[in-house]
Amino acid sequence: MAFQRHLGHEEADFEKPVIGICNTYSEVNRCHSHLKPIVEAIKQGVIMAGGTPLEFPTISLGEMFTSPTTMLYRNLAAMDTEEMITAQPIDGVVLIGGCDKVLPAQLMGAASANKPAIAFTGGPMNNGKYKGQTLGACSDCRFFWQEYKAGTVSEEEIKNINAQLAPTAGHCMVMGSASTIAACAEALGMMLPGACAAPATVNERMCLARETGKAIVQMVENNIRPSDIMTRGAFENAVRTLMAVGGSTNAVIHLIAIARRLGIKLTLEDFERLSRTTPFIANIRPAGQYQMEDLYHAGGIPAVLKELSPLLNLGERTVNGKTIGENLSRIEVDEVYRDIIRPIEEPLHPEGGIAVLRGNLAPNGAIMKPKAAIDKTLLKHRGKAVVFTSISDMEKRVNDPNLEVNRDNVLVLQNAGPIGAPGMPEAGMIPIPNKLLKQGVRDMVRLSDCRMSGTAFGTVVLHASPEAAVGGAIALIKDGDWIELDVEKRSLELLISEAEMEKRRKEWNPPQFSDYQRGYGWLFRQHVLQADEGCDFDFLRPELETIFG
Repeated sequence: MAFQRHLGHEEADFEKPVIGICNTYSEVNRCHSHLKPIVEAIKQGVIMAGGTPLEFPTISLGEMFTSPTTMLYRNLAAMDTEEMITAQPIDGVVLIGGCDKVLPAQLMGAASANKPAIAFTGGPMNNGKYKGQTLGACSDCRFFWQEYKAGTVSEEEIKNINAQLAPTAGHCMVMGSASTIAACAEALGMMLPGACAAPATVNERMCLARETGKAIVQMVENNIRPSDIMTRGAFENAVRTLMAVGGSTNAVIHLIAIARRLGIKLTLEDFERLSRTTPFIANIRPAGQYQMEDLYHAGGIPAVLKELSPLLNLGERTVNGKTIGENLSRIEVDEVYRDIIRPIEEPLHPEGGIAVLRGNLAPNGAIMKPKAAIDKTLLKHRGKAVVFTSISDMEKRVNDPNLEVNRDNVLVLQNAGPIGAPGMPEAGMIPIPNKLLKQGVRDMVRLSDCRMSGTAFGTVVLHASPEAAVGGAIALIKDGDWIELDVEKRSLELLISEAEMEKRRKEWNPPQFSDYQRGYGWLFRQHVLQADEGCDFDFLRPELETIFG
């Protein structure tokens, strides 16, 4: 007990439920720089409920300033989280996330540790404003930068817009990866109702933080663990929520990884089946018109779930001790906000926001967000390939005036996947070549084995699996090959003969890497799984059980 007295605790304090607060505060990670008061509010809630809070740090990953990509370090953060939960003398844990890869990593680690756990985030930023126009990071970062390159926006205007893009504390305020995974966590039952959409700046977020502290104590006392909450049915609820809000494609990888930590074999076929039967009802950017602050006023994720309730597994448990159905029984969707959250009978689109594609170019699957396409005619398209063999090759040549490219071409990026990059960076929104931007082109079909930001947009095919670096079919594409995309048929084909495909496969040589010869980067390449398997490490999964077909 001598070493436990350094914070002023008495022996009786450690007979109470001891709650670890997994704090990812960081001044480098701007999305987490405001977490200190939130931590204090959580501690107050823990104490009010009769527990003893003990704060501890883990890795903090911020998209803006982490190189080469935060996805390279998601599994490291998951390992850090799992080991600290397991190694330390705590009875339960509060996971404080925010930016894109932190909350998925925490849920992966908590799933494996399987001590009582509850998630919370710093919340989204408030809307930005510029000359009466609503701005959203970082959808408008991309939009206005593209317009700047096209010559329609001046350098002075870019500076003025940049000053308003991220006006408050919090993570991106559109339905990017951070907001999406928070929405999925709430639908999974791992966050308190309403905790996803409340902006970082509103009083309710501090109140929810305090209630989160109270809830984890109750979870410990009732021995409610992640495996009790994150069931097959709960993951179906999360996937339906992802589809209903037009959420980030990154959530597909994360949900698969979290589920498989629990022995639940969530597959791309499940995402496709649930997308086909889930209406797209939340009118949120980048696939819609509004932002997270607006969704908050419309009732947040509880209101979305209320609309989806005929499709949900309502008996699933949540962190407040109630079922999803019990939580939704008191929710009503305000008719004033029906343009933000549509009735299930009058959706924005009859199907969900993500499509799973297959074909000889992606035998293990590829995904895209059809609703985020700018030019809907491209959803059924045949074009000749313009191939970039790496991210550096793309950066070097995409704006070369001598590049032979037109608006009908398919831009292809190879060797940017989990192993090839490594870490599968968000390079999938391949830039429209400058000379085409100046001609008025704003969308093209783009294909890669990497990811794109949840804030991005366009006719972009992602996560082609297997990736190029392991000899996947995307590695065999050559300049001038015809590629055919048909989103309605969910097909993605390289239009060459099987004999030619086999010939190229025999001639293919694996890339030689010189960047990571030791340490974590080397470990990542040796053990990371493909996108359709969640990009987790092979040695971190339990033996998989087929929980459902």
